Amino acid sequence: MSIVVTGATGHLGRHVVEQLLEKVPAGQVTAVVRTPEKAADLAERGVKIAVADYNAPETFDGLLAAGDKVLLISGNEFDKGRVGQHQVVIDAAKAAGVALLAYTSAPGALTAALADDHRGTEKALLESGLPYTLLRNGWYHENYTENLAPVLQYNAVTHAAGEGRVSSASRADYAAAAVAVLTGEGHENKTYELGGDVAWSFAEYAAELSRQTGKEIAENPVTVEAYTGILVGAGLPEPVAAILAGVDASVAQGELVVDSGDLSRLVGRPTTPLADAVAAALKG
Repeated sequence: MSIVVTGATGHLGRHVVEQLLEKVPAGQVTAVVRTPEKAADLAERGVKIAVADYNAPETFDGLLAAGDKVLLISGNEFDKGRVGQHQVVIDAAKAAGVALLAYTSAPGALTAALADDHRGTEKALLESGLPYTLLRNGWYHENYTENLAPVLQYNAVTHAAGEGRVSSASRADYAAAAVAVLTGEGHENKTYELGGDVAWSFAEYAAELSRQTGKEIAENPVTVEAYTGILVGAGLPEPVAAILAGVDASVAQGELVVDSGDLSRLVGRPTTPLADAVAAALKG
């Protein structure tokens, strides 16, 4: 029996593997990667490395075994048909007879285009008949704190979210929830709505940045159309810019407020405050 993590060298996947190694022997963890060189350090620590690609179904042949617990981390290739990519793993899991397939999805309330692939994958997973856990991850602090350069350059937080609030948490928090499910019992056929303990507004985010930098960081609310244009101007492809601006529109509608308490309950502690993520990013 292995605990198998797809996308294991990605931002979230690496956190999951690191935290798994604190709880189970390395030989019980299989990291699924496209580029084995990126996982060399994990291999040195005794983690099993499997090379497979969502775009090449045959690479998953024989990779999974009966009794495995699998974490399917959603792909980030928005232009490659993510539901089809995820179906490859679901099919392999069903053929192998895995004990659990956990999937990193999006909040149930999210109607933005970003959520469409997640809903499609959830449907495929439920139709497969596999024991499943839906980890409906809310927004990550890092979605904002890893993109501080333009904010600090222009001394402004530009957004199209109006007065909407975001229940974000750190990647490490969401990883801890996945680890709790993969190493615990009784999570079969459960759906968890995951988000940070505190929902914040962009005005509060700008105020926190001002406090920590000692500079006056303004809040600059714009329309969704204007924000899309700004993102395209910053070099993002138009479809990606539209998806991100669409998320802000959802924030304005209150769709990224997650008040279930599931995340802090699963990890057994409060979620990481936004201020901590800001401090870490400014130090970095």
